[in-house]
Amino acid sequence: MAAVAAPVDRAARSAPTPGLGRIVLYQILLVVAIFVSWEMLVRFEVLPVYLYGQPSGILAKAQSLLTEGDLLTHVGATAFASITGFLIGTTLGGLAGLLMWLSKTAALVLRPVIVAINGVPKIALAPLIVVWVGVGLGAKVAIAASLTFIVALIAVYQGTQEVDEDLVKLMRSLGAKPFTIWRKVIVPGCTPWILSTMRLNIGFAMIGAVVGEYISSKMGLGYMIYNAGALYDLNSVFVGIFCLMALALLLDAILGRVEARFKW
Repeated sequence: MAAVAAPVDRAARSAPTPGLGRIVLYQILLVVAIFVSWEMLVRFEVLPVYLYGQPSGILAKAQSLLTEGDLLTHVGATAFASITGFLIGTTLGGLAGLLMWLSKTAALVLRPVIVAINGVPKIALAPLIVVWVGVGLGAKVAIAASLTFIVALIAVYQGTQEVDEDLVKLMRSLGAKPFTIWRKVIVPGCTPWILSTMRLNIGFAMIGAVVGEYISSKMGLGYMIYNAGALYDLNSVFVGIFCLMALALLLDAILGRVEARFKW
């Protein structure tokens, strides 16, 4: 069996990777097929339009919202809250995770607290944040930051534990102080973890911003989706959902570029 499996594995590894242009083409064709099928199913009354919306209606609604200027306002509000919360939460959480390596005592003391907080659905904290921070932009940013902070802290601290222990021992044998080891070995060694956490946290930041808009806001895609859903305006709901998807893809692509620049 091993003799047979080896050539198969080698053949799988040597299989040519499709070009970027072909992948993009396949992705476009997949999206087009989904929307065409959706449109046809609604037109032939297989799916009721009042429950599933309709691609042509969604496109018309998007054009209307763009003409009125409302759509860009909602997208801008959500993007600003998401990015600001992402930067604050990821930066502070990542820094806290790195600093915890300097003191094992502090890490052991804080571990149960971190586990307990992580076990609480972060959305449950949203009403408290609104009470503490108030309504408006500050609440959305704070909720997004709270979601990304704990994720960054846990992921980056775990990254400090995965750094090559031989390098740490070598630095100690050379008389390096803990802060020097932290700066020269731990922080660079955690770069892949930090970058991966950044891409993961984009989704959490957007969740936080949208939840904040659901609870208390007068603009943003979450506010738009919530109001449209209350009025059973499914086309507007789908416009908001697709805008969130597009925003997530854009931010992920930007972070992908950043990650590629820092890989070695």
